[in-house]
Amino acid sequence: MNRRKSIEVDGLNHHGKLPVPLGAKVDRFLFSSAIAGVDSETGKIPEDPATQVKLVFQNVHRFMEAAGGTTEDIGRVALYLQDEQLRDLVNEEWVKMFPDPHSRPARHATVKELRAGALVQLEITAVLREESE
Repeated sequence: MNRRKSIEVDGLNHHGKLPVPLGAKVDRFLFSSAIAGVDSETGKIPEDPATQVKLVFQNVHRFMEAAGGTTEDIGRVALYLQDEQLRDLVNEEWVKMFPDPHSRPARHATVKELRAGALVQLEITAVLREESE
């Protein structure tokens, strides 16, 4: 049995035909590729910053479900912003996803140029409660 399993989520295959999954699970450890604010129905990233930020957090939730976990399993988030001014929008959704100030994942933010119209991307590292197939 392979220790590593690729994780995909319908409508979020942002790599097109590249041989790169949305994430990978190794035993109980879960790692994501960049998760963007893609609308899974259209496959497009909306221009509106608030909509993108909401979608990126929805997509994190969907990714965690596909991997057999929940957002409670997330230990670290790498946040990439096109513009520092997006931080307030991110913080609004962050507090919704992680309402307990005593139980939030570590987070590091980097401002950088993002591709394909993305204004925000997240990468997560999580430890699942038990091995799941």
